[in-house]
Amino acid sequence: MTAPVPIVLAGHGPVGRAYADLVAERGRPHGLDLRVVAVRGRERQREAGEWGPLTDLPELLERTGARVFAQAVPSDGDGRAAREALQALNAGAHVVTATKSHLLTHWSGLAEAADAAGRSVRVSGATGAAMPAGDLARSVLRGFDVRAVSGCVNGTATFVLDRLADGADLDVAVAEAQRAGIAEADPSSDLSGSDAATKLRLLSALLWGWDPAEIQVSAEPISPPLPRVPAGHRLRQVVGAVRDEPGVVRVELWAEPEASALGALRGPEKAVRYDCGDAGQITVSGGRSSPHGAALAMIKDTLGAVLEATTGFR
Repeated sequence: MTAPVPIVLAGHGPVGRAYADLVAERGRPHGLDLRVVAVRGRERQREAGEWGPLTDLPELLERTGARVFAQAVPSDGDGRAAREALQALNAGAHVVTATKSHLLTHWSGLAEAADAAGRSVRVSGATGAAMPAGDLARSVLRGFDVRAVSGCVNGTATFVLDRLADGADLDVAVAEAQRAGIAEADPSSDLSGSDAATKLRLLSALLWGWDPAEIQVSAEPISPPLPRVPAGHRLRQVVGAVRDEPGVVRVELWAEPEASALGALRGPEKAVRYDCGDAGQITVSGGRSSPHGAALAMIKDTLGAVLEATTGFR
């Protein structure tokens, strides 16, 4: 009989609940008995179906024998996500995370802790949810001469720009995106370009080893009046980085030909294209922006952490 693979999950919101509901089912086809043995909230945790006080994470990991610490918590400013990820690595657990804040501020420290422990930190849920942009950046394109990366990585931005092109006002377009479940209650990071820049900072770190904390960002917000768009083009929020300009990420409103990979996107769709020199452009697109999609990305990362003998960021 297959030995259980215990998992401690941080976060009980939509992504965390979707992950907990799916992880056992998705592990079985791969011969794995994946089990969420504890769920940690902000102030309480659940074990054996019962909610109780939050306990010390290293003690919980040791007591449960957890091999994976999965994070599906909102980005924070109090350092808890970073602190718990480091504690998990030091305790010998892999880290699977959809949380971005500590990846931006503690990338180098997490990498060092992962290498020292012989464990991995897997970040697909933070770089594109169901779209496997991070997988291409870190492993699939290994050995390719990746000179630049660019893309439309924020579904809200694409949706809003298309509605503006149809004649809608900005407030109306944002409200429609919120009703459709595409935009957050506070869409400011989507419209400002901050969310797109965050994802590109992480992809650049995977591609070229840049430290996200040291990357400078320039971002053009979605705010009328918008640039004029030639016929046959669609306005897109395009974020990019170039290998020969280390430490710089730019977000621009750019007119893309409708037939291009970015111009052809509709609604909340996303795409990332890699300039691979003599190999040409390689583009990945698709993957729904949803709690279910983010949970599936975390499940994929969990399977990879358990099945693959790799360390460091993946």
